[in-house]
Amino acid sequence: MLLNKFDKFLQSVDLAAYREKYRPIKIVEMDLPKEIQAIETLYKVYWIQKRFLSFDDFYQEYFEIHKKQLKDFQEKIGMCPKCFNKGLPARIYRTWASIITQIYAGYVAESVFGGGTVAMSAELDHQGADFQVVYKNKALNYQVKKATFSREVRQEKKSRNKIKGEFIDIKYEVPSEDYFKNPTKKDGEYKLPYLRFKNNKELKRFSNGFVVFTPLPFERKKKEIDLSK
Repeated sequence: MLLNKFDKFLQSVDLAAYREKYRPIKIVEMDLPKEIQAIETLYKVYWIQKRFLSFDDFYQEYFEIHKKQLKDFQEKIGMCPKCFNKGLPARIYRTWASIITQIYAGYVAESVFGGGTVAMSAELDHQGADFQVVYKNKALNYQVKKATFSREVRQEKKSRNKIKGEFIDIKYEVPSEDYFKNPTKKDGEYKLPYLRFKNNKELKRFSNGFVVFTPLPFERKKKEIDLSK
């Protein structure tokens, strides 16, 4: 089952090492032209081709595909090649980590609604849906949102008037590692971020720190549709 394979892949990622390596690097933070954004390659590799590459392997593939356009962009903005080549992987990693969570949600949704019910693409993304479920002739346009004020996640504003169907936001929260290492206060009570996460049955956390969706939010929607028919 693809979801189980993706589970194992995500759990194998050394998330702490990537965060330590890339979090301090914020050199290439300007908007990237559409033709060199990583999103289309991410969908192609992880959703369409179902190749679960490590970030390093994905980045090399992305870089080779867009090599000329990236060089043209680097020269256009006047950034030195050394700085650009240091900052770009960190920028792409942040997109990778965000989209990987979204793609995982798509696989979970498909495990609930059935094979062939989920569509995901750069075109859908630009139209306002991170992924779309079509179940019993009803279109559900899902947007995955991180419940945080962090700048580490994409802040794109997506139009909701380009495609038909119901729009549904599903949110995930990623408390810092400290809350899981030390979840209680001095009085023994759970700290609020940990307690909020612990009580949220729509999310689960892998031991490496990846937070992903459980089937619950999709099962609820499927049941609602089934009962309305």
